[in-house]
Amino acid sequence: MVVFEKPKALTDAPFHYCPGCTHGIIHRLVAEAIDELGIEGKTVGVAPVGCAVMAYNYFACDMVEAAHGRAPAIATGLKRCMPENIIFTYQGDGDLASIGMAETVHSASRNENITIIFVNNAIYGMTGGQMAPTSLPGQVTQTSPYGRDVETAGYPVKVSEMLSTLDGPEYIERVAVNSVKNVKAAKKAIKKAFQNQIEGKGFSLIEVVSTCPTNWGMTPSNALKWLEENMLPYYPLGVYKDRSAAKKEEE
Repeated sequence: MVVFEKPKALTDAPFHYCPGCTHGIIHRLVAEAIDELGIEGKTVGVAPVGCAVMAYNYFACDMVEAAHGRAPAIATGLKRCMPENIIFTYQGDGDLASIGMAETVHSASRNENITIIFVNNAIYGMTGGQMAPTSLPGQVTQTSPYGRDVETAGYPVKVSEMLSTLDGPEYIERVAVNSVKNVKAAKKAIKKAFQNQIEGKGFSLIEVVSTCPTNWGMTPSNALKWLEENMLPYYPLGVYKDRSAAKKEEE
């Protein structure tokens, strides 16, 4: 009996991510969901700029490269042209919540039948560790060496809470991958997001609270501790919108 194996939706290419980076865990969860739903042959992923840019090397399904922030727009075009296909984007916080905010908001508002995997590690990872839209108040980054000053830089953008106020989206949930319990919950949410698309329910976004040990200047274990003590209080986990579940409760 096979107890553990590499998902078929992942290639054999070794991950290039830094030690302790949680992108690898998230990649595996996405691939497991694709395998279990049997949709690899008709799935198309969209990889934009940032650490997510290399995702096309790791997923065995077809992948399309998008300009910085434009993944939801590309995904919208793909889904409308090929409605029978399963389309997902894999995006970081600098990509999705900064230059790509308009594309994100409007695809959610239109309830486009796509799936978005949003990795929130509170920093720009690939380009050196600048302050991101999700960087915490007081957080030290390359462009906020004295800590994020909310008086000049504003407050972090809480993407899940913001999108949940829109009428359009089908499903919004924030998860994390810092513990076995949270990894299991994240897997369940990601699979549900894909299932929603299969059933034609519309826009699903899974926000994954993640670490960036290199740019945080921490060891992998300290990064997980910092995430738990600092990020999770500011970005609470949970379901922020689930139209189908709400409809069932009303009935």
